[in-house]
Order: sequence, then C-alpha cells, then structure tokens
Amino acid sequence: MIYLAQGGRVAIRYICLADFDELSVLHQESAEMLARWMPGPPIVTYKDFEGYLSRFDGPLHEGFLICRGDTGAIVGRVNVNNIIRGTHQSATIGYSAYSSTTGRGYLTEGLRLLVGYAFGEMELHRLEANIQPSNTASLSLIERVGFKREGYSPRFQFIDGAWRDHERWAITTEMTEMTNMAT
Repeated sequence: MIYLAQGGRVAIRYICLADFDELSVLHQESAEMLARWMPGPPIVTYKDFEGYLSRFDGPLHEGFLICRGDTGAIVGRVNVNNIIRGTHQSATIGYSAYSSTTGRGYLTEGLRLLVGYAFGEMELHRLEANIQPSNTASLSLIERVGFKREGYSPRFQFIDGAWRDHERWAITTEMTEMTNMAT
C-alpha cells in the first residue's frame, strides 16, 4: 500500500476499488450511527461503490482513507470536495469514522495528516468543514485539528430527510504555520 502521509498510528492513502469489501462491512456496521450526519445512504453495493469512486476521476474531488499504520485496516474516510483553484485554492472536507473505530483518536491524527497533505502536495490554501450543531463529537474533532468556527448556515444541506443547519469551520495554511511556530 502506498501511503501519502504517515503519523504515529495512522496513515492516509487514496481510496480505490479494492477497498470495497472492507468499506462495505464498515458502512453496514455504522449505518445507524452515521444516518443522522451523512448526506446519503451507506454505500454497500459494488455498483454504488463504483459510482462513488467515479466522482474522484475529475479535478474537483479527491477521496482518502485513514488506515492504521500497523495493520493497514481502514479506520476512517475523508473526501476533499469542491476543489476551487485559481485565486481561491480551497475545498470543503467531509469525513466519517466507523462504529468499531471511534473514540481512539485515529480520525484526529488522520485529519491532521490530511490537512498537511492538502496544504502541501495539493497546494490548497483553505479547507472548510460544515457540521451540524448537534454533532458535538465532530465539532470537538474539527476544533482539535485546528479549524476555527466562522459562521452558521441555516438549512445548509439535506440530510436524513430534512434540510439541516450547519456550523461552518475553516483552516488556512497560515493557521497551521502559526500552530507549528507555537510548538
């Protein structure tokens, strides 16, 4: 497996078709946990997985997995979406943990690796994350990674049968440089 970035316990890599079996099990076991937060049903069929992967064929989206460094097991997923180049160099991120891997700090470490990769290799300047206000675990996670709350978007995204409000969080290259200088 080729990792794009490695930390103490996890690494990130691109998602690929060979990940279907492992991810379909993780999606099925986590369907109830994720239903309130995710914009669509879990991807559990091969055809749906192929369709999901096809969105990464163009320049607007990239799909990554967070894997344990010791076993290679998938512990999380991160998408870099709606990539805007030119004078913006920005994107939004979406991510998920799985019921069997939550609460262990894997996503915190993995998202930090992803931010470094996005600001380095991908040459982005800004990342945004939009999170429902009641998703306190995700809000805590994104704050630990260094994102700052910028605003509130009423009825931002259709999830679980209704238009849901979201908090808008962001991080820029300069914010990570300030963090690195402080440590």
